[in-house]
Amino acid sequence: MASPSTSTAEQQARTLRARASEAYARQSREQAEEELILRFLPLVRHIVHRVAGQVSYHHDIEDLISAGTLGLVKAARSFDPSRDAEFKTYAYIRVRGAVIDELRGRSFVPSAVHQKIRAIQAAYQQFAAERGRPPSDEELAAKMDMPLAQLYRAMEETRRQHFLSIYGLSDDSPAFGALVPQDGEPDPEHQAERREMLENMTEAIQGLPRKQRLVLLLYYERDLTMKETAKVLGLTESRVSQLHASALFSLSMKLGAGK
Repeated sequence: MASPSTSTAEQQARTLRARASEAYARQSREQAEEELILRFLPLVRHIVHRVAGQVSYHHDIEDLISAGTLGLVKAARSFDPSRDAEFKTYAYIRVRGAVIDELRGRSFVPSAVHQKIRAIQAAYQQFAAERGRPPSDEELAAKMDMPLAQLYRAMEETRRQHFLSIYGLSDDSPAFGALVPQDGEPDPEHQAERREMLENMTEAIQGLPRKQRLVLLLYYERDLTMKETAKVLGLTESRVSQLHASALFSLSMKLGAGK
């Protein structure tokens, strides 16, 4: 029979081994988290610039990067690889959500801007009803009796509102949600609706002017930033932003989002 002192020593040894094991596991987790964070830090800047470009936001970009980095840290800490999910996908969702949360807290649109947007949508619909075709940007500006540059600013504001208001933490909207892949396996009814949306989206995109189609192709399918798209097309970044905003406005009107 073991003496009390021997039993105590064995218990202490087991406790020390358990603590050492816990410390090792914790250190291993922390090291794995740190490796994930360092590996995917460039993803934060990529997402920030895409989101900022989507809503024509050019102020305090570093604050958005800080918010996105915090989202990445939280993603690394909460990621569970046993769920058979890819960390990049998981991190993208968490980082983008953190960035948009930060952006939503800074966004305020006066009622006068909403009224102008509604007036432009009404003018678009009236022109289309009268002529049997959608107006060009120049024709829409003339119908609104406003400079073309002012029309583009309003379209960019429309893009911002679609992006921030549809459901907050995603790139989806009625106008361009079909351009963004969905996670998981939707039910058959959802699949049918999505196929119909994609068909309508394809038809609507084909009806856009060539440069607008190219901007959407490079930005969404090739995953280029506004700046990279501008270099490819030989345009200024501000012009690409105008084309992008105009394309999304036209799509939203054609697909019924502006009604």
